[in-house]
Amino acid sequence: MNLAIAAAIAYGILMLLGGVAGYLKAKSKPSLISGLISGILLIGAALMQLQGFPFGSLLARIMTVILIAVFAFRLQKTRKFMPAGLMIVAGAIALTIMLLS
Repeated sequence: MNLAIAAAIAYGILMLLGGVAGYLKAKSKPSLISGLISGILLIGAALMQLQGFPFGSLLARIMTVILIAVFAFRLQKTRKFMPAGLMIVAGAIALTIMLLS
């Protein structure tokens, strides 16, 4: 397993946990649904890469870019670093690893 796959899995798990945390803290169903969907897509993309499908790498990168944009919009709207700012930083790190690996 290379670093790009590990980064996609790690960011996917972070998305899953963030969605569950958002639901538990604020009873936010949209947070839960979006966290589960994006987390599953990222982990699925990593598994596709492990299977040798090149589309998995592209899917992971596209999902990460989209999530960074969504969290940047949320950070601009709320002006609160947590959780949007943290997810931007984590997404940027994951994307950098995906692009360099």
